[in-house]
Parts: sequence; structure tokens; C-alpha cells
Amino acid sequence: MLCDDSAAARTIMSRMLATDPDIKVVARATDGGDALAQLTAMPVAERPQVVLLDLEMPRMDGMTALPLLLKAAPQTAIIVASALSQRGATATMAALRAGAVDYVPKPSAAAGGMNGGQFQAELVAKVKGWARMRRPASRAAPTAAPRYVLAARPAVIAGKPRAIAIGSSTGGPQALASLVAKLDRPLGMPVVVVQHMPAGFTTLLADHLNRIGTLPCSEAKDGEKLLPGRLYLAPGDRHLLIKDVGGSLVSQLGDGPPENFCRPAVDPMLRSLVAACQGRLLVAILTGMGSDGLAGCRSVTGAGGAVLAQDEASSVVWGMPGAVAKAGIASAILSVEDIASRILVAGADGKRT
Repeated sequence: MLCDDSAAARTIMSRMLATDPDIKVVARATDGGDALAQLTAMPVAERPQVVLLDLEMPRMDGMTALPLLLKAAPQTAIIVASALSQRGATATMAALRAGAVDYVPKPSAAAGGMNGGQFQAELVAKVKGWARMRRPASRAAPTAAPRYVLAARPAVIAGKPRAIAIGSSTGGPQALASLVAKLDRPLGMPVVVVQHMPAGFTTLLADHLNRIGTLPCSEAKDGEKLLPGRLYLAPGDRHLLIKDVGGSLVSQLGDGPPENFCRPAVDPMLRSLVAACQGRLLVAILTGMGSDGLAGCRSVTGAGGAVLAQDEASSVVWGMPGAVAKAGIASAILSVEDIASRILVAGADGKRT
């Protein structure tokens, strides 16, 4: 279901989604009240698996409609669409806290509007990914047994890891929230995170994660000394690099060109960490499109570090973790909860990962 007061937006998104034969737009609504009326009138078996919900609409806006839609159809995944602005970022994070599963930022006219290929790829991937996650087992298509090769043996980091690094993209905010909520004990090293997100959104994501877990979380600052037991999130539109300065890990924010079409990107962070930590590094690659992090993970394992990949079943999009898994450089392929458990073990004693 598409819910947007703009007829142009509904038309553009309908056309984009129609390019994928697995997606069918079953309803279009002009505001939250219209969406709620249409949803509740549908037989339960025919309700959409995903609702794309605009946040700024007349009559009934998205934030007002969100809890009502969730109550009426708790198994439906709601992805909110918001303006690519600070106001839009604030509304988006409020929606995620209220039960939306994900978001798509609507590009401004100055940025090319909604006609860009990147927006379409993200839109299609999130709709398909969350539909798969919410599909009842009886309706799920049978899948072949996964084919990937684990590292020949569980990697053992030589000494306690100096840092934990996490990379994520599509579906990442929810995965990060689940992971951070499980990190309920002190860690003996800093945790650095790259989540593909626009500027402005990462500030609010850091605040969101800070409220969820017991470990303090903030956006990384240029020249900041990284402290054990804290989470540092790469700011939107800045690469996060880590350097060893006099025996301490220090963050450096960079304006270098995007890598894997992303800034921040996972690969430059991992390259810098390999040099700063001399291989004493544990990496977790979570849900996301593409293969950002693959090259960096090769460097990590080559230097003696260890890599964990999120499993396909719990990933909205098994692109980034799938690339690492299929390359045979992951020492384990796990759910988010099990990745958190491995991080806690590594953070406590630095032994087998």
C-alpha cells in the first residue's frame, strides 16, 4: 500500500515498484485516515505485507496514523517516507521508536527528486526485504540450502581486540537497535559503527541507540580519543577513519570521495582500523545492500582479525553480509543476537570469536 498525499509521488513510486515482478501495489491512499479505512476494510488474508507511509500529509499525517495502522494490522511492516532534512530526520526517528520498521528519505528537487536510480534501488530493496521478513511461514517460497564457506577455523585474535567495528546499511537501524540492546555488560574496547545514512539522520540514530543500550553512544568527532565501552557512529556524509596516536585510538573524519557509492563507507573505516590495531580487531557486517565492507574484511582477516556476518534469515537484505559469507572470510554467520553475544565474549576476554 502506498500512502502519500502527492499524486505525483504515488505515481513515481508505483512505477518504480512495478519494475520488480515480485511486488504488487494493492492500494493507494491519500492520507493516514484513507489508509486506515482501506486497510481495515480488506480481508486479513489480502492485506498488504508492507505500507509505505508518508509522514507529512493533511487531514491525518503519518505519525498520527502509524499507531492506528499497527493496531489494525500488527503483522504489516510500515516503512515511513520523510523529507531529506533535519525536520524529516527527527520525524523519522520518532516513527522508528513508535514501531515503523524502516524509512526511505525522499530526495529534494535540488538533489534530483525521486527519479534517481539510487532511490529506486533502496525503495525496492526495503519493500522486498521487509515483506520477506513479515511473510507467514506458510506463504514463504521454499529456498535452497544456503551455500557459503566458513573460514577454515574460528579465528583467534592475537590478544584482546583493540576495537569492535560494525558495518550496516539497508535494515541497519533496526538491526543495530537489536544488537545494542543486547550489549548489557561493559566492553574493554571502543565500538565504531558505519551505518549508511544521510547527514542529520545519524545524529538522531546515535541518540536513539544511546537510549536503548547501556553503552553510551554518540556521533564520532574529529580528533576524538575513543574510550573503551563507548559506541561511536560515523556522521552522515563523512568517512570515519581511526588512527593510533601515542597508543590511543583517535577518530578522524574525512571528506574523501564516496566508496561503494557511500559516504560514510565501511571499507575506509576498516582499512584504517587494520593499520591502527595491527589486526587486533573484531568486525560484524550486518544487513545491507551491495558489498561495502568486503574489501575491508579481506584486509582484516589477512591481518589476523576476525569477521562475523549476519545470517540471511534475519537480514532485510543479505547483500553486505552475504558478500562476506560467500567469500569464505567469515568465522561465523549468526543472528544479530548471537553476534552481540560474541561481541560480549570478545569484549570481556579477547579470546576465541
